Amino acid sequence: MKKVLITGANKSIGFETARQLLQQGYFVFLGCRDLAKGNHAVEELKHEGLSNVAAVEIDVTSADSVAAARIEIGKKTNVLDVLINNAGMSGGLPQTALGATMDQFKTVYDTNVFGVVRVTQAFIDLMKNAPEPRIVIVSSSQGSLTLANDPGSQYYHFKGAVYQSSKAALNMYTTVLAYELRDSAFKVNAVDPGFTKTDFNNHRGTGTVEVAGNRIVKYAVLGQDGPTGLFISEELNPETGIIPW
Repeated sequence: MKKVLITGANKSIGFETARQLLQQGYFVFLGCRDLAKGNHAVEELKHEGLSNVAAVEIDVTSADSVAAARIEIGKKTNVLDVLINNAGMSGGLPQTALGATMDQFKTVYDTNVFGVVRVTQAFIDLMKNAPEPRIVIVSSSQGSLTLANDPGSQYYHFKGAVYQSSKAALNMYTTVLAYELRDSAFKVNAVDPGFTKTDFNNHRGTGTVEVAGNRIVKYAVLGQDGPTGLFISEELNPETGIIPW
């Protein structure tokens, strides 16, 4: 049975992604900052008949917490097939280039960028033991420099200096990571789940968590002939999914 770790998975898109992977026969380590909330989510999934799941406490902003999660998961398996870096934060509004505070930048970057680096580096050894390891980095089309500068883009007027720049930085990390792993069995992709209605955006989104989760799952279960090093947004490009960095 293949095993997957999903960060920020006790609610919203992360939770739905966990549900869909459980339905496909994966064992899910459901990562969450609050273990009580994680255990509640696990019970909800088990009530649906999805039992191959365990909550793992992991705060991606804490090196100690990430290290402890690595030890905990390592007690249960020496192979991790899929890592989905889903945990993220918006940083709130407003986020003007001239008005956003240093604390806003530091807080958002610590989760959206540094957190992904912490978790990826901590679990890469377990992933190297998998025959077909997959890393999905949950990004946003808001991190595309090309689209942010295109007046014809759907979300051109949605500007946030903190969140957008954090996702742009995350996209570059994805690019470099995919490059470093290019001669291995790894597949590494950045996936935009779309403008989804969750508490992340005060339920202003237009898409459903079911659709968003499915978009992520597609790149978690890629076959050997699947792509790597891509930036995907099926919301903006329904045909190929590929959007410009």
